[in-house]
This record gives sequence, C-alpha cells and structure tokens, in this order.
Amino acid sequence: MPIHRLIGFVSTLVAATTWAADVQPVPPPPAPAGPVVILARHALDGRGGELRDLRLGIAGGRITSLHAPTSGAVIDLRRYTVLPGWIDTHVHLASHFDRTGRIATESEPAAEAALGIAAAAWATLQGGFTTVQSVGDPSERPLRDAIRDHGFPGPRVLTSLAWIEGTPATSLEDLRAVVRARKAEGADLIKIFASSSQRVGALPTLTEAQLKVLCDEAAAVGLRSMVHAYRSQVSAAARAGCREIEHATYATPEDIAVAVAAGAYLSPQVGLVVQNYLANKARYLGVGNYTEEGMATMARDLSEDFAVCRIAVHTPGAKVVFSTDATAGAHGRNAEEFIGRVEHCGQSPMAALVSANALAAEAIGMGDRIGQLAPGFEADVIALDGNPLRDLTAVRRVVFVMRGGIVYKWPGAAPGP
Repeated sequence: MPIHRLIGFVSTLVAATTWAADVQPVPPPPAPAGPVVILARHALDGRGGELRDLRLGIAGGRITSLHAPTSGAVIDLRRYTVLPGWIDTHVHLASHFDRTGRIATESEPAAEAALGIAAAAWATLQGGFTTVQSVGDPSERPLRDAIRDHGFPGPRVLTSLAWIEGTPATSLEDLRAVVRARKAEGADLIKIFASSSQRVGALPTLTEAQLKVLCDEAAAVGLRSMVHAYRSQVSAAARAGCREIEHATYATPEDIAVAVAAGAYLSPQVGLVVQNYLANKARYLGVGNYTEEGMATMARDLSEDFAVCRIAVHTPGAKVVFSTDATAGAHGRNAEEFIGRVEHCGQSPMAALVSANALAAEAIGMGDRIGQLAPGFEADVIALDGNPLRDLTAVRRVVFVMRGGIVYKWPGAAPGP
C-alpha cells in the first residue's frame, strides 16, 4: 500500500474518535454491488466439506450462490484452493514494536501507536484473517470502529477493550460494576484474568464465585466472556459458566473434561505465541513481566502447552477453537498456529482449518454470518497457493483476500503497505 494512502487511513482512524457532535462523518465506500463471480476448482466450505467447480456469486458484500451464472466481473482462482476467511479468536493488535524495535509502551507518541496498530491490522488481513477478536487495549475500539464504519482496511474486529483483573478480596459488586462499565464503553466481550501470567507462576487470582459473578453479569448485559486460565482455574471457569477459556496450560484431563461437559470453547496456543516471544526476546525484556526468568519458564513449559492441547483435541465433544494470542512480531503469521495444531496436538488439517472457520464463528456469536462458503454469508473469501489438506504449509501462501466483497489482496499484487 502506498505510504500516502496509509497516512490517510491513519488520519481516518484518529479522526474517528474526534468528530464534533454536529459533524456527520463520511460513510465507508459500499461493497461492490456486483455481480462478481469467483471461479474455483477446489474449495473448502468452512464446515469440513470440500467443494468442486464453484462459481461463487457475490453481490452487496455477500455470497449469493455457489453456482452463479458467469456474468459481470469474474475472478479466476482455479489455480488455488479457495476457502472462507479465517477467524482468530484471540489476538492483541495494539501490541507492536516501536521505532527502536522494542515492544511499545504507553510512553510511545499517540500518532506512532496509531501507525503500529494500523500496521498490525493490515498484516493480519494480508495473512488471510478477515475477523479477529482483539482482547486487551482501549485503542482497539477506534480501530474496530474505523474498519467497521469508515472503510479502514483491516480484519473485522471484536474487542474486549481492557481486561478485568482482581484478587480474592475484590468485592462482587465491584466486579459487576466493571463489567457494566465495559459494556458502556462499547466492548464486544468481557476478558477476565482468572490466573496470573505464566511468566509469574500461573497462579489463581479470582475465586470460582467471583468468576461466576463476572460471567453471569457479562451474560446479563449481553456480552460473551473469555477467561485467561491455567491449572484448575480451567474447570473453575467452566463451572462458573464462562464461555471461552484461553491457554489452559497445566490443566488435567479432568479439568478439560469439566470444560467440555459445560460446553465451553477451549483455546490453547501451540504454534506461534511462545515461539514468537522467544525469537524476539531481546525486544521484550525489561518491560512489565518480560524477564529472563519469565522467558525461561515459557521455554521450559512449552511441552506443557502441547500436552494440554493434545488432551483437548482428543477429548470427545471438545470445541477447540482457533486462537493465537498474537502479539508484536506475530501479526500476519497467525497461520503458523495451524501447523502447530497438527504437529503438536495431533489435530487433523481439516479440523484445524474448521477451528478457524465455522467453529470460530460460532464461538464469537457470528456463526450465521461468517466462517462458511454458503449463500447469505458475508463474502469473506481467501485463496491459498496449494492444497492445505495435502500440504499444510499452503496456509503460509495466502494469495487472495476478500472481506465483505472487497478485495484486499490479489495473486501477483505487490505487498503493502
């Protein structure tokens, strides 16, 4: 993308939160009215099925038919594998490296922070992820709104804004109040820390009763809940009625069985986040709990991440959803998690791919809109150079990206920005 266009996009992002009440912002450009027809010899439907010889009809930003007449504009993707745009249920788009190459902190100038989050969103979209759940920073709200309402280029974003922390001494009414505050601030879901970071021991921080209050209050105000949990906090969160459980490292088969019986979505990470931290260790060290000891703990216990993921994917009925926890250095490489799921968890390539399509869409409450190649669904379509069922490394070769009927990447096009 030319730099003048990126600057214009970032200006839109900043302006999205500063319009005067009597000024009406310019609406985003509509998706092409169509019809557009995508030709594909081989496609994955997002639910676990394969399709052949498609003529994917698209109009008004939605899929109209799998066998449309070849009228209007035609996009020929018959050399590639076509599938729905991927969904990552756990990223941190606000996390990026600053101008010195180090992990950015709150002291970074606001304009540079805006560039960082814009670049993370663009890289994620170019990597084939057309929807993400970004869970951890208030800056994700203007990004979400600029993409949704003003045509800013990036994946569809759902955000928790800041996460919720506490101690066993935090009052139940204070916990209810912070959930209501997040709702008022415009959060799409509630992110809860039930355990401390793995880098500082992965110890419980909230009681099961507190988790129940938080997740019940989230449901009462119409929001989903996501819980950062290790060890027995996995089963505690599930019994408390929390909807999605992240990480789950050190949990036992019994903990996982409780979560599965409760119908919770499980989101282990095995292919990207820890590997990225270790590869970029020098860029993180010295900020917050990024210490030599913490990094050593993650490296030592990576096998524990693999172990709990294996337990989860082999537990009958488990809903193991795609989730990377991508931070600075990982944006745009989210698809590495597919390879990790197959290599380290024993998941099949098809199951791994479905976990980022129909299953992820269901987990984020959008199962009737995205995650499938089917009439009536959003026209989120990507194409890979290769068949990922035969060669999973094809997930690294995303050559085409369409979100909502708008093309953001084309085979042979120069990368941007």
